[in-house]
Order: sequence, then structure tokens, then C-alpha cells
Amino acid sequence: MNLEAIQNELRARGIAAWLFYDHHRRDPIAYRILGLPETGLATRRWYYLIPASGAPRKLTHRIEAGALDLLPGEPAVYARWGELDAGLDRLVASLGPSPKIAMQYSPGCAVHRISLADAGTVEKLRALGAEIVSSGDLISRFDAAWDAAMLASHRAAGRVIHAAIAGAFAEVRRRLDAGSPCTEFELQQWLVAQMRAGGLAVDEPPIVGINDHANDPHFQPAPRGSAPIRGGDLLLLDVFARTAAPGSAFYDVTWMGYCLRPGEREPPARFAEIFDLVRRARDAGIALAQSSAAARRPLRGFELDQAVRGVIAAAGLGDFFVHRAGHSLGRDVHSTGANCDDYESHDDRLVLPGCAFTIEPGVYGPRGEPFGVRSEVNVYYGDGVAEVTGPRQETIVNI
Repeated sequence: MNLEAIQNELRARGIAAWLFYDHHRRDPIAYRILGLPETGLATRRWYYLIPASGAPRKLTHRIEAGALDLLPGEPAVYARWGELDAGLDRLVASLGPSPKIAMQYSPGCAVHRISLADAGTVEKLRALGAEIVSSGDLISRFDAAWDAAMLASHRAAGRVIHAAIAGAFAEVRRRLDAGSPCTEFELQQWLVAQMRAGGLAVDEPPIVGINDHANDPHFQPAPRGSAPIRGGDLLLLDVFARTAAPGSAFYDVTWMGYCLRPGEREPPARFAEIFDLVRRARDAGIALAQSSAAARRPLRGFELDQAVRGVIAAAGLGDFFVHRAGHSLGRDVHSTGANCDDYESHDDRLVLPGCAFTIEPGVYGPRGEPFGVRSEVNVYYGDGVAEVTGPRQETIVNI
């Protein structure tokens, strides 16, 4: 935990304190930011208050009084519920009248990834005179931001993943030429083997889908009943993994390929048309991120979604883009920073330097047609620059 940096950030934002609170490890964000061990008992509620100035304060149950011993601060314990209420009253009172306190809270649960403080606790603190505000941007700063090692691990994972994707397209062609086409599931498992051989930790298998299966943004092929990949099929690969090093950052991209039939030289025009639309939408998001970073203009997650979605909506296909335009990327494939989202939620959190995210527009079943198209890149938002960390797909790959 970087106490000094947290307190500096609280003062800069005019927030009196950040209150961390957990029960049964419901808030993994707190454990990561505070540097607490992620194993051991957590059967009783604990509270850790970091004020904008001065020493932190602890409140733990007598049975697990040592839950916060690794952290600096003034200890206090409770056992009865009345003692808990009195302890919380003292925490709030220590901040002065009507203090503004940040918690893992999102008004209206707009951003559910960080909405972890239960309603009853928020109500109790408000009754004690506190104003509860979201810790969303603080979480981005102290949990979602990358260090140099995370960025290096991300790049390393990307090299393996792009080699695996290129190899997968070649494997599909080899199997077609041999007269023994592979299935979606077989290709998925081939990708998993390639990534593991390259030193990656594959927590979940990649998405591999053709035609109408590519119409399902989270399609997963099954060992039985998986479709064979044949000539004339449009193939979507959504591949994500990280290195095996602790604290490494995910790499997550989507590429499209088309299996050429005898005599064909390129994909059907309709496939190419929809891919080009998705590509232009993706690039609109990249351009906004890059111009905002260069100008050091505040950028919020929903703005990126609007820029990307606007391109597809202007083409009359907005109803066929059925998910947010991108998500925070980090130690988890869906991390805790700002998402590119004004669709599934209105994410008004700032995109902060040191954070990364995906931009991944898609069009699914346009005008009822049985195929889906997506393109996905990763963007690292640095100090004055927004970098696409790997190759951008410009046209559908001819397989």
C-alpha cells in the first residue's frame, strides 16, 4: 500500500477519507490495494479508514482482531453490535462534520464491477452524517494502473498470442487442403496448446466460432457437436491470456478470417463490407484515445463507447452492436478501470494514465444475416500517448 500516494490523491479530490470494508472476502479490490494476504479467515467485518491527512484507523472484531495487523494505523475492536455502531460513529466523527467518504460504491450500481459496499452499510454511514461517494477513479489509480513489469508482460503475451492466431489460420488451411477439416473445438484446443507451449497461463479457452456461432459474442464450442470449419466459412478468433508470472497483464484480441473455396480470391463482399465498418468504428475509438492523451484532455469511458458506437449507428446497424465497446484490461481480463461503455452502463470514470483497455466493436446478425464480425485491439493509455499495443487487423484474413 502506498499510503502517501493515496492521501495525496484524496486531498487533490477533496475527499475526506477512503473507507475499506470487507466480510468473507467480498471485496478483492481492497485486499490488492492494501496489500493484505488473500488467504485466511475473514468471517467478521473489518473496516480500514484512510483519512486525507493523519494516521489511518482500524476497526476489527475481537475474534479476528489481528485482521489488519499488517497495516499502519490506530486499532479499535468491537464484539457486540452496539460496539460496532459506536466504532463506526467514532470513525466518521474523526473526519469532522459531514465528511465525504469514498467507498467501493457506484450510485445506482451503474458500474457493478466496483459496486461492492452493501446498501445497509452505506445507509448506516449516511445516518452518521457521512456523504458516500464512489471510489471508482481511486480504484483506477491504485488497482487498475500498470507498472513497467505489467506492460512488459502484456507485450510478451501479445507476441505469443499473435503467433498462435497466425498459426491457427494456417492450421485451418492445412486441414482443409488435407481433406480433414478441423472443428471449432479442435481449433480452440490447438490454440490453447500453442499458448501454453509459449509460456502463457490460459485461465479460460479462447472463443472460436464460425458464421452464426460468430454471432454469439461469448460463444464457446463444445467437445461434441462442434461445427467443422469448411470452405466458405467466416471464422472469429477471440484470444486472451497472460504470462505465468504473478501480477502479469492480459492480452486480449479478436481477429477474423475467411476460408477460401476453390476459385475464390477474397471473402464475399458482404463480409468485407461489415468488417470495414467495424474496423472504422474501432479506429474512431483509437483516434479519440490518442487525441485525448496527446492534449491531456480528460477522457471518460462512456465517451469512447459513443465514438465507436456512433460509426456503426450512422451506418444503420446500431441495433446489431449488442455489447459495450471495450473493457478495462489488467491482471484480470475484465479489470477494474474504466470500461468503454455507454451501453451496458454509463461509465463516467476517467481513463487514467497507466491504465489499459480494449476497443472491440462488433456487428452481429446484420439485417438477420447468419454471421457476426468483431475486431479487437488493446490500448495502453500512457502519459500523453495512447498506444495500440499490437497489430491492427485491416482486412479479413484469407485462409
